[in-house]
Amino acid sequence: MNIQLIQGNFDAKDALEIITQMIQVKIKFHENKISNNSNEDEIKGRETKIKHQQKDLNDFRHFMENCGGKINIQSEIHLSN
Repeated sequence: MNIQLIQGNFDAKDALEIITQMIQVKIKFHENKISNNSNEDEIKGRETKIKHQQKDLNDFRHFMENCGGKINIQSEIHLSN
């Protein structure tokens, strides 16, 4: 099963807003999964994922600063079992 999440051309400001919000949702998900019951390895794994997402967002911001104009975004989720 596939879910078309984002498809289209966006100006730089809108593209930045969309991607920023999506990455923030992923970061929030991992933050919420860290609890008092989490073991050290699970916490470290989630912290690593959060740092990776933050780096991706920073890289995207730099890309958008150099790109300007319109940007095409295609994002699809592929589900399988």
